[in-house]
Formats: sequence, C-alpha cells, structure tokens
Amino acid sequence: MSKRALKKYLKELDKEDLEEQIIDLYERLDEVKVFYNFVFNPNERKLIENAKVKISKEYFPENRRKRPKARRSVAQKFIKHFKKLGVDPIKTADLMLYNIEIAQTFSEDRSNIKEAFYKSMYKSYEEAVKYILQNGIINEFEDRIVKIAL
Repeated sequence: MSKRALKKYLKELDKEDLEEQIIDLYERLDEVKVFYNFVFNPNERKLIENAKVKISKEYFPENRRKRPKARRSVAQKFIKHFKKLGVDPIKTADLMLYNIEIAQTFSEDRSNIKEAFYKSMYKSYEEAVKYILQNGIINEFEDRIVKIAL
C-alpha cells in the first residue's frame, strides 16, 4: 500500500476506529510499542548509556574468563534503532564515535587482530563521518574525528 492510499484510508476512518487500529498495532507489534514508549518517555540519555555499556562489554567482558566477541553488529543495531526512533543526531553520532573509540582501545592491547576487524571499524568510521556531515554537526565532533584518524 502506498503512503497516499494509506492517508486516504485513514481519512475515511472515524476517530474511534482509528484509535482501535492504533491500539491493535501497539499490542501486536513490538516496534510500535517501542516507538510510542519513546515518544511519551524520551529518556535518550538512559538509552545511550545502556547502549554504551553493552558495546563496551562486547570488547571488554566483565567476566575475565570470557573472550571478547568484538562484534560491530551490536553497535550497528543500536545505531539503526536510534535513527528509527529519532534520537537526537548529536547523541547518535556520539554513540557511533564511542563504538570506534572503544574498538581502538581494544585493538591497542592485542597483536592478533584480523584485517576484517580493521575493515569493519573503517566502515563504521566512514558511516559516522557521513552521518555527522549530513546532520551538520561537524563542529561538535571534529576533535574526536581527527583523534580517531590519527
């Protein structure tokens, strides 16, 4: 269904039917529930801090016996989720750079890092810079971007 057809359909519904459909979507789809929970309680700081903790555990697990997984996908899921929710671009960009910085710290201590890891981090760096430029927030992050590149 196109957006235009959806708008036409929604205009034909009365308020009660529209409310019923939204409540039905809220109950059936987790994405809708997450969206509305964020809209009515946008605690961005808590979301970002939680994401940073989970990303850092990927590289530095609390249990010393566990090996670090160092998966880029964990951070990418958070970033994609934050973009969908409409989290402040400055906070999203901060998380993008944090992911790269924590990966750099991880790789400094190890000599057996595979090339794929570095390629992955480079891709994350490119995506972060592109996102920052697109949102016009380069002044906020210029120092961190340069520091990562050096």
